Amino acid sequence: MTTEAHPQPQLSLSTNAARNLATTTKTVPQMQGISSRWLLRRLPWVQVSGGTYRVNRRLSYAVGRGRVSFVQTGSATRVVPPSLTELPALRGFADPGLLTELASRFSQREFEPGELLAEAGAPVDEVLLIAHGKVNRVGTGPYGDATVLGVLADGDHDGDTVLTQPDATWSAGLRSTTAGTLLALPRRAFQELTERSAELRAQLAAHLDTAAVPVNRKGEAEIDLASGHSGEPELPGTFVDYELAPREYELSVAQTVLRVHSRVADLYNDPMNQLEEQLKLTIEALRERQEYELVNNPDFGLLHNADNSQRISSYSGPPTPDDLDELLSMRRGTRLLLAHPKAIAAFGRECSKRGIYPDSVEINGHALPGWRGVPIFPCGKIPIDGGHSTSILAMRTGADEQGVVGLWQTGIPDEYEPGLNVRFMGIDPKAVMSYLVSAYYSAAVLVPDALGVLENVEIARPDA
Repeated sequence: MTTEAHPQPQLSLSTNAARNLATTTKTVPQMQGISSRWLLRRLPWVQVSGGTYRVNRRLSYAVGRGRVSFVQTGSATRVVPPSLTELPALRGFADPGLLTELASRFSQREFEPGELLAEAGAPVDEVLLIAHGKVNRVGTGPYGDATVLGVLADGDHDGDTVLTQPDATWSAGLRSTTAGTLLALPRRAFQELTERSAELRAQLAAHLDTAAVPVNRKGEAEIDLASGHSGEPELPGTFVDYELAPREYELSVAQTVLRVHSRVADLYNDPMNQLEEQLKLTIEALRERQEYELVNNPDFGLLHNADNSQRISSYSGPPTPDDLDELLSMRRGTRLLLAHPKAIAAFGRECSKRGIYPDSVEINGHALPGWRGVPIFPCGKIPIDGGHSTSILAMRTGADEQGVVGLWQTGIPDEYEPGLNVRFMGIDPKAVMSYLVSAYYSAAVLVPDALGVLENVEIARPDA
């Protein structure tokens, strides 16, 4: 015979009921999207009272040496005609018809790893544009050994001296390190176009005249000086020429409209102010967007404003100590390196392979990895192209050092934080209050060598 179990009578108040009388311990609203934002914290910020910042420089004679662009349709690759003005001899040429015809005369060629594309000392008979892949510029060292003088990657070019020097020779050999695609323009094809175009002949003549102007190693107009003399020789007269059209940076803005129902603000402000918590998280999101724009904006972002002479490609793919040494050697007084966390991890792996331990640099109580005493700051805003390659930035900062500076304007109306204001916009018929939240900012590179980029940095972990 089975005895049915009876529920035990409740002897005390249940926890579910007790919670109705208790004060819950709670946190302020949390947010996962907050990062360290080292770039915002380490950039020196310059007050821009008029909303525009003008960077005056010594007069430089632009020689091109930028990167050409390509468009791909299926397996066919073509050069974008306007980008051909990045070739020094075509700098400033503005005839779209001739540029289009010139672009049509390039022929596509595929290459394999280890292929010799040009031999040092041989006559230059074509212009080569690297559409995809990596090519080493190789030469001979003082002891007869082969040396790598540089790396050409997507958009780079060589052999363009043949456009103005028919008897030019290759100053270095070109040997591919990966498979890729290049576009070649035979010298004869260019000469045919030059012979029937007076505009193109005038462009080449102007380029040769500019090339004859004395400049220093940075391309700036030379200051004529005398030294090492004795007696009373006639001293040279000189002046420092300035750019006639210096670049101006206008402050950019990131904005949003924060909406809070008046009933929420009136009745649910204890123990936490609802408007303040909403504002705090909104401002965090605006600051994240601000740092993203400082890195990636096509107008003033650091990745797009690095001079082409300050861009190098990784030698073997992953970021090695040799790559960072070359990057640091391109400027004086590098203050910081900025890299995606995965690029920092890839650099650590390369150091481990060599039995090298990166420096540890303490910044505001944080132990950060470094190289040659320069701290490497993580920045997740630097993009990863195709999931496998990224870039590392090196910069000298501060206006006194002719470096990179951040731009803002403080003291604006209804300022909530430096360079950020919150303005009440009113209450709509549904009793919803609106606040305009705005952050004003930009960045400027005072001289080209203040900012450098190591490109084509592979971050994929090698297969064991």
